[in-house]
Amino acid sequence: MANHSLYDTSLPPLPAYSLEPRPDLFPWISDLWLSLLLPVAVYWVTSLFFHAIDVLDLFPQFRLHTPEEITQRNHATRYEVARDVIIQQIIQVTTGYALAVTEPQEMIGKADYDIAVWATRIRLAQRALPGLLGLVGLNATAISKSMSASYPLLAGALAGGYYPISETASSSATPSFTAWELTLAKAIYYVLIPALQYFVAIFILDTWQYFLHRLMHVNRWLYTTFHSRHHRLYVPYAYGALYNHPFEGFLLDTLGAGIGFKVTGMSLLQGTCFFAFSTIKTIDDHCGYAFPWDPLQLITSNNAAYHDIHHQTWGIKANFSQPFFTFWDQLLGTKYSGKRSNRPSDKKQAEKAQ
Repeated sequence: MANHSLYDTSLPPLPAYSLEPRPDLFPWISDLWLSLLLPVAVYWVTSLFFHAIDVLDLFPQFRLHTPEEITQRNHATRYEVARDVIIQQIIQVTTGYALAVTEPQEMIGKADYDIAVWATRIRLAQRALPGLLGLVGLNATAISKSMSASYPLLAGALAGGYYPISETASSSATPSFTAWELTLAKAIYYVLIPALQYFVAIFILDTWQYFLHRLMHVNRWLYTTFHSRHHRLYVPYAYGALYNHPFEGFLLDTLGAGIGFKVTGMSLLQGTCFFAFSTIKTIDDHCGYAFPWDPLQLITSNNAAYHDIHHQTWGIKANFSQPFFTFWDQLLGTKYSGKRSNRPSDKKQAEKAQ
C-alpha cells in the first residue's frame, strides 16, 4: 500500500476501565450462597422427580430393573441412603464456603478492555496473512488492491490488517477496530472462552473421577473401607447418586468439581452452572431409566444404562468413567463389552464374556 495516509497503520488504543464489585444475580440471595445451595436444591428436585416416576410407575417400559429388585437386591435402606447423601452435602457446602470466603471479591468493568485486547490479537494475526499467502505463491498486496473497491474489509484483512480510515474511524483521527473484528472478539470473549472453560472443567472432572474411581476398585483396602458403601446399591436410583462414604464423597465429587472450577478460572456464576449441571448429570446416570428422549442420555453414551452395568456383579470391574464421557474407558480398555442382562442365566454368560 503506497499511500498509508488513507489507512490505519497503528493499532487502536485500548480503552480505559474502572473496576467495581460484581452485584449479586438476585437481590434475595448472594452469589456465594447461590453457588452453595443451588446444587443441593437441584439434587433433591431432580432426584425426587425420578422418585415420583418410580413410585407412580409411570414408564415401566424404560426401567432398567423391576421395583422388586430395588427392594430385594439393595443392601442399604432408602433412609440410610438419604441420610448419607445429606451428610455429604453438608460437607460439600462447608468446604465450598471455606474456599469461597478466602477468594478475593469478583470485580466487573473490564469487559470492554478485554474485548479490545482480543480485537488487537485479531488485528495482529492479520499481519501474518501476507507472509502466509506468499508461502503458497500468492501476492497479498495485488489481491488486496484488486478487491479494495468492492470488498474493502476483506482487502484490508488480506493486506495485513490495514483498513481504509473510512471503514474504521470515519469521524475521528484515532484508529479503531472494524465491526467484524469487534464482533469476532465479542464471540471469543462471551462464547468461545466460557465454552472452553466448561469443556476443560468437564475433562478435569472426568479424568479425576475415572482414575480415583478405578483406584477405589483396584485397591482392596480403599474399596472395603470407602467405595463398597456406594455399591450397596446394586440397583441404583436417582437420590442414591451421591450415596457414598463421606470421605469418598468429598474426595471424588466435591474436590474433583472444585479442581475443575479453580483450574479453569470460572466466575462464581459459571461455577454455579457447572456444579448444578454436574449434579443433574450424576443423578441422571443413577436414575434407573433408559429414556430414549432424555437429552442427557443422548448427548453421551455415559448414561444410566452404561453406569448401571458398573453396579452389577458382572460389570463391576468395568465402566469406571463418570459423570460425562467414556473416553478413558475406551482408551484404557475398561469399557464393558459383554452381554447386559438382569437374568441370572445371562449374567453368567456376561461373566464369561469379560
